[in-house]
Amino acid sequence: MTDIKGRKDVTATNPRGIPYAPFVDKVEDYVSSRVEVETTLKSFQEMISKYQFMEVNQQRRAAGLKDKMPDIQKTLDMVRFLKTRKPDSDSIEATFELNDTLYAKAHIPPTQEVYLWLGANVMLSYPIDEAEELLQSKLSAAKQSLSNCEEDLDFLREQITTMEVATARVYNWDITMKRKEKAEEGPSGKTDKKGPPNG
Repeated sequence: MTDIKGRKDVTATNPRGIPYAPFVDKVEDYVSSRVEVETTLKSFQEMISKYQFMEVNQQRRAAGLKDKMPDIQKTLDMVRFLKTRKPDSDSIEATFELNDTLYAKAHIPPTQEVYLWLGANVMLSYPIDEAEELLQSKLSAAKQSLSNCEEDLDFLREQITTMEVATARVYNWDITMKRKEKAEEGPSGKTDKKGPPNG
């Protein structure tokens, strides 16, 4: 029984290594007696918890990417705009954000160089062509990551549902076995207690 689960978990994963949930077609493949029901249900519950934990992490990651992508796109659009300006063009007046509620005006002459925030309080100077290439690659990577996150979220929801169904099947099998045991014990117990009818 454990071998079946182990083999399935090791071999069957999605492209990012998240294992498929075992599909319980026959409960007897996982549980041979009522004694094993509790441990099987605990292991299924543990797997559901792991899938739910992964789901929450993927949701956070997707939300972060959705926040970041518009900023990358805006920066890329600005770099492309600056790239179109000729060296003899007049400087342009722009208002830019210093903080959430603080803006400043600046005169921007034609330039062949831009400064990009890379994160962790790091800013680097890039030639415009390199900046455009870097931002385009970052935007493509973010879109691909978001696509992977959404695919993984769908996959995880599917696995959680599969595990919940498996849990219900094992639980129902246990109830059925209890009823069978009671039914088998019931008639013999009743006849012993009653004894022969008084005549």
